[in-house]
Amino acid sequence: MGFPEIRMRRLRSSAAMRRMVRETTLSVDDLVYPLFARPGSNVREPIASMSDCFHLSADRIADEAVQVADLGIPAVLLFGLPERKDEKGSEAWSESGAVQQAIQAIKKRVPGLLVITDVCLCAYTTTGHCGVIKGHRLDNDATCELLAKMALSHAQAGADIVAPSDMMDGRIGAIRQVLERNGFDHVAILSYAAKFASAFYGPFRDAAESAPSPEMAAAGLGDRKTYQMDPANAREAVREIALDIEEGADMVMVKPALSFLDVICRARQQFDCPIAAYNVSGEYMMLHAAAERGLLDRDAAMMEVLTSIKRAGADIVITYHAKAAASLLGRR
Repeated sequence: MGFPEIRMRRLRSSAAMRRMVRETTLSVDDLVYPLFARPGSNVREPIASMSDCFHLSADRIADEAVQVADLGIPAVLLFGLPERKDEKGSEAWSESGAVQQAIQAIKKRVPGLLVITDVCLCAYTTTGHCGVIKGHRLDNDATCELLAKMALSHAQAGADIVAPSDMMDGRIGAIRQVLERNGFDHVAILSYAAKFASAFYGPFRDAAESAPSPEMAAAGLGDRKTYQMDPANAREAVREIALDIEEGADMVMVKPALSFLDVICRARQQFDCPIAAYNVSGEYMMLHAAAERGLLDRDAAMMEVLTSIKRAGADIVITYHAKAAASLLGRR
């Protein structure tokens, strides 16, 4: 039986009809808002490469967290910038670090807001790499030890979830062991399990001041392709996710989101744990740039993009659009 007995347009005939039969629903509960913490007080500096995003000191990040919670967004993801960098990124696990101070300030003002912290050394090292460089390579195992120290310092400051983004082999197990040994068995791990060496990270690297240094580029170490994944590989992503779950990850992430919707879909089909996807800075600014030139409706495009990530299978959508999207969802 086909047309005219079957008319697919019947179920699109009105807004109420479309809403009733909608297969995928984006909710404010799905959103996580990234924030950039930096040292100092009363700091709120616009990030030139990322519209409507700011570098914030702990006191101002707490103000932002209040707004996020008032919109109903359940969590923030914190990135940090140090006062000083060194070869090991030692400020990453300092009690007085920007992220550690931001966690405490947020928990004091908005105790019910979940605080997720990015665990990676790239913003803290003089090399701009996500770990310790020895000779002409990144030392995987030495880096895992330092990442575990960083994660523990975040847990001690009050983080609910630590999120390793470095892509070192074995770092989930190292972090889980350190958390367990120190009484933080309640702290969850959200692993950047399938993080690709993407062209869409440019604005973020400016915001986090985390690009590989010119010296590293001159030495042939100007990218992160020896540890972040080849964008051509999807089966490998499934292996990475499975290994991280075995090591103790409670949730896993695919990053970026839009170029890897197929990977999100595969992960959803094969794994039962919560799956996050990161709508990254280049994806965010690509939409902003087009909207500023009048090429598309920013709000409509934003909601279409976020819904597509959810439709692919993500339970959690990390996005710089979170506040704008939450405002729109609240008006529906």
